[in-house]
Amino acid sequence: MAELSSCPGYHYRAAQVVQQVSLGKDTYRLRIQCPQIARAIRVGQFVMVRVHGLQDPLLGRAFAIYDTDEDCLDIAYLVHGKMTHQFELLRPGDQVDIWGPLGNGFSMAPTDHLVMVAGGIGQTPFLAMAQHYLGRRRYGAAEMPADAEPLANRVTLCYGARNAEYFAGLDDFRTAAVELRLTTDDGSLGEKGLVTDALQRVLDENTRADGLRVCACGPERMLASVCELVRSHNLNTDRRIPLEVSLETPMACGIGICFSCVAKIRQLDGSWDYRRTCIEGPVFCGEAIVWD
Repeated sequence: MAELSSCPGYHYRAAQVVQQVSLGKDTYRLRIQCPQIARAIRVGQFVMVRVHGLQDPLLGRAFAIYDTDEDCLDIAYLVHGKMTHQFELLRPGDQVDIWGPLGNGFSMAPTDHLVMVAGGIGQTPFLAMAQHYLGRRRYGAAEMPADAEPLANRVTLCYGARNAEYFAGLDDFRTAAVELRLTTDDGSLGEKGLVTDALQRVLDENTRADGLRVCACGPERMLASVCELVRSHNLNTDRRIPLEVSLETPMACGIGICFSCVAKIRQLDGSWDYRRTCIEGPVFCGEAIVWD
């Protein structure tokens, strides 16, 4: 593996594909050998990846960490568009260009009950998050001590999809001892309805004044609904459930140069300003995001 360039904070390398595995309909896990990134990346951070030597499309795509395995980094992707159709053709031994780790990641504050909300391909960062919170793995530069305490007593994934075929990685979450609340548009698996319906039930079931934390990733409309649901719940119950949201804003460079991935973020004085999702995000406080 030859290094193309590097600068403080992230690596830019040509790396080898180790494995390609199907996770669900049109969804795959791609394992890439890149120890520099695999050992440093934190939960919620992302990498930019492109097929090595490919000129069309020229720009990379952003992918959250799905998991790591020794010197390798796993990403999960849905085949949709020219780049991911090229990814589907990759086989062990092929090369990709990868740069990262990028972004800020989730804050890993301890809680009694962590609730993760995902739609579409938004489950991608949550396998690592669940394993980290349950004390099974540690991600980033710090190694997990042998006597590490879990950061949560319970982890729930509320996960919505169009139908049963589009759920991806369910067995991975079950192996990690994550409680699954599944919803589908057609009722083919789990409950028929929206993923926010599942979240509402979890919020209603939790009667403690504290000890609950929500993190969400998925399509913008879903994220806006999650933010409104948690905001309304907090107002009606006179408590504050912390909420962090990982935006899936399209990115061109991933390192803050092009300003193509800006989001409206509310400031302390109540006004809003643009913030780059790739640098100041992709994780933001849910209360701070201004939805158009």
